[in-house]
Amino acid sequence: MRYGRALCGDLAAAESREWLLTNGRGGYALGTVAGTLTRCYHGLLVAALDPPVARRLVVAKLELDVDYDGRTYALATNRWRSGAVAPQGWKLIEAFTLDDGLPTWTYALGDALLDVTLAMPFGIDATAVALSVTRARGPLAVRARLVVADRDHHGGPLPDPASFAPALTDGGATVALPASGRTLHVFAPGASAEVAADRYAGFALPRETERGLTDVDDYAHVLTLAWELAEGRNAGVVLSLDPAVPRDAHAVVATRRAANRARASAQPTPLLGRLALAADAFVVARGEPPHAGTTILAGYPWFTDWGRDTMIALPGLLLATGRPDDAASVLRTFAAHVSEGMIPNRFPDSGGPAEYNTIDASLWFVEAVRAYVAATDDVAFLLDVFPAVRAVIDGYRGGTRYGIGVDDDGLVRGGADGAQLTWMDAKVGDRVITPRRGKPIEVNALWYNALRACETFARRLGRPPNAYRAYADKAAAAMERYWNSRLGWCYDVLDGPNGDDASLRPNQLFAVSLDTSPFDTNRARAILDVCASHLWTSLGLRTLAPNDPAYRGRIVGDQAARDAAYHQGTVWPWLLGPFLRAHLRAYGDPARAQTFVQPLLDALDADALGTLPEIADGDPPHAPRGCVAQAWSVGELIAILKLLDGKAPRPGTA
Repeated sequence: MRYGRALCGDLAAAESREWLLTNGRGGYALGTVAGTLTRCYHGLLVAALDPPVARRLVVAKLELDVDYDGRTYALATNRWRSGAVAPQGWKLIEAFTLDDGLPTWTYALGDALLDVTLAMPFGIDATAVALSVTRARGPLAVRARLVVADRDHHGGPLPDPASFAPALTDGGATVALPASGRTLHVFAPGASAEVAADRYAGFALPRETERGLTDVDDYAHVLTLAWELAEGRNAGVVLSLDPAVPRDAHAVVATRRAANRARASAQPTPLLGRLALAADAFVVARGEPPHAGTTILAGYPWFTDWGRDTMIALPGLLLATGRPDDAASVLRTFAAHVSEGMIPNRFPDSGGPAEYNTIDASLWFVEAVRAYVAATDDVAFLLDVFPAVRAVIDGYRGGTRYGIGVDDDGLVRGGADGAQLTWMDAKVGDRVITPRRGKPIEVNALWYNALRACETFARRLGRPPNAYRAYADKAAAAMERYWNSRLGWCYDVLDGPNGDDASLRPNQLFAVSLDTSPFDTNRARAILDVCASHLWTSLGLRTLAPNDPAYRGRIVGDQAARDAAYHQGTVWPWLLGPFLRAHLRAYGDPARAQTFVQPLLDALDADALGTLPEIADGDPPHAPRGCVAQAWSVGELIAILKLLDGKAPRPGTA
């Protein structure tokens, strides 16, 4: 992926493209092609102090100045509260490339070219910045100002710049992190260093302005490094919380590049190889070695590991990319946290106990176990986790938190005041936007599917399957109630406080897209067709039909405004998965199904580079919103491409 002057020289275009690096423990680096900080989450090093949570922005920037041939070039670009953009280093970017998942900027300094490449070593909270002079007639004097923050990645005050107390060492420095109680190690072989203690106040963060959040931030300049370089010479700096990190930035880049290349080349096509790198970003450790488990982060930059998102994303991120051991580890991690028949809804970013406010995540867990066993035939694993699976079924049948339980008709109902339990979980204050109390259709599609899976599991393990079969048969018969013959689509929720909800939403797709379905082909076609007509967009499916009075076509404004639109028409790319599985079940036409995929492949080059966003506006042009990289968006695209046998169109090129 390469962008030249046409994009890099356009500040708005270069700022709208973001890059992401991750380290396998929840830490990350994130920024724009232009080099501006436009989010409070942008920075060179965001460390997970209690992986994968307790994430802190440690290093915001490394600002470069270069003296060459009698001129000084400022490579940084900053937006300020005053409205000024200074310096304007984006004008010097000759090209930006994303090669093997690593970003490189090529700066044109007169007739000289300087490359800057970033990489994060796996399993360490560190970032390497590698500098290479690829063309120059004479020496380049390079200065790098280290700009730090030491705050929660969601935002917070800057400590007194003097409290960072940098101390020079042989080949670098150490910087105290007063708020987090850690030490930043700066390794810069061959550099001279000078201590600083300057407050850089008033950085403007326009993406936070869009979100109605705090949109001005301060950072501290604590150290200046300097090198004298010539053509063909390299330099670099490694910024790390772990002093045992490799100290050669170019060696860190080479190691991570080789690992990324190996991950991608293991896939059958270049497209799937590219997506395997996108998938890798979400697979992280939960805890420190040697006792760390494996989990899946729902999205960058702000989500942690959510049970529902993890189970939906797992088949695409791990099984479809040939990582069954990681898949088994993720499933065991969540199986160990089953409580009252429920897996956690999420693990809080600040640490602390898991939260269990979800009606469907546990049923997605059963489906993920089914997908794993189908892909691996690992009966030993099934024997190991079957107690957790059985606990889910027993918990739902006996009743559990939030009024979740099986009703007399064999369907699952649930709901409680102030609780948002389904995947449509937006809440503004005490008001749940889409409460969906009663019997949501996708929950009961998952319930039926889980019972059929347990029937198969029991047979595989030599146990009686009859009870599961009977429960499933009863649920299948009751699901006929969802069909609304007058409107020609399914009720979204039955037996709610205000009766049955006939809102046209995509949740009915799950009744015909999961491994087993209680509906026949004719019903599948009717459901698929109505969703295609009213909900389909080029980036996924709307969450509510545009002709509904509650529809919201754009998800902008403050937190309350955005949450009010979150599931009221907003587009979700991950819904491509159930839509196309339903399409294949209804019509059995892979060639036609392939035609729906291309816009999402184009999106890989358009916004967060090489990955897919969480959501988009329901109204054209369907601008991306929410998290810049979302696990189930990427996972479902990979799973669908594998299902279509890799025959989808080529991704767009920049």
